[in-house]
Amino acid sequence: MQTAFTGRFGLDHPVIQGPFGGGLSTALLTSTVSNLGGLGYFGAEPLAPEDIVKLTGEIRARTARPFNLNLWVSVADPGGESLSEEAFEQVWQQFAPYYAELGVEKPSRPARFHHPFEDQFEALLEAAPPVFSFVFGIPTADQLARCRKRGILTLGAATSIAEALALDEAGVDGIVATGAEAGGHRVSFLGPAEDSLIGTFALVQLVSPRVKAPVIAAGGIADSKGLRASLALGAAGVQVGTAFLACDESGASARHRAALFSREAEHTVLTRTFTGRLSRGLRNRLSVEMPRLAAPYPIQSWFAGQLKAAARKQDRSDLVSVWSGQIAPNLKHRSARSLMAELTNA
Repeated sequence: MQTAFTGRFGLDHPVIQGPFGGGLSTALLTSTVSNLGGLGYFGAEPLAPEDIVKLTGEIRARTARPFNLNLWVSVADPGGESLSEEAFEQVWQQFAPYYAELGVEKPSRPARFHHPFEDQFEALLEAAPPVFSFVFGIPTADQLARCRKRGILTLGAATSIAEALALDEAGVDGIVATGAEAGGHRVSFLGPAEDSLIGTFALVQLVSPRVKAPVIAAGGIADSKGLRASLALGAAGVQVGTAFLACDESGASARHRAALFSREAEHTVLTRTFTGRLSRGLRNRLSVEMPRLAAPYPIQSWFAGQLKAAARKQDRSDLVSVWSGQIAPNLKHRSARSLMAELTNA
């Protein structure tokens, strides 16, 4: 099970836990996967800079093994950095009925809708996790050089040959080839996400012979069969998302985890409804009733996110994102330990 990836990153097994944002990652899940010889991830994208430093300390208290923090390089689409009061009101009108149904008051317009990546990066550099992974772009050459100086290994995500080549040229330590089967966001950055829907196994075969960095297969992998197939096709490791999200150690709600083990998991959709960026989740009422995009990312995400706390308190999943990949109907494990045992029994 040793590959160029495990050797470079100091792992026992070529297994990465997928990063989850929006409160779905936990220090417990991250450290559990790392302690079992894989690479635990934490989706730090929504965190304030000071919380990134605090989080890194919490994970370090739980594991002495390599772990990874994930950030988004691009944190706003065109028109998503700010919003006038008039435009804010227009977006609010589309969300207002759902807020009213959940008993949520109209929120005040914030000064900003997302923490700047540059500020988050500086905090990450200070915290110096063993691994820094990123999506939706590539950090600057100077930022990557500063990571290397601090001994921080880097992983970038690609959804096409062109993106993989750009990451390789930038000198990253590993490339996550993210196929269309994967749950969560389509992390394309050199073209529209809708034009980069290559399947995982095809993408791995297209990318691996064209780059120097080890390639990690992501999307549609939930067991040792998927791991073996990925390695046979040229990958040096796998990233497993939905299967870890379904584990008790994740931050997913009980309702979310139950849905992943139900017949609901047979129906995923690609939509911009939940955040403004194309993403895959279970089909639910919000994705059906609100198919037209109200606002670009992160404004759409901010409005939808205000519903999350109320929906979870009411044990509802019809008006929030329920992230899931296409492999969900095959899920079997409810703990990270049993899942890791299955994945590494290859």
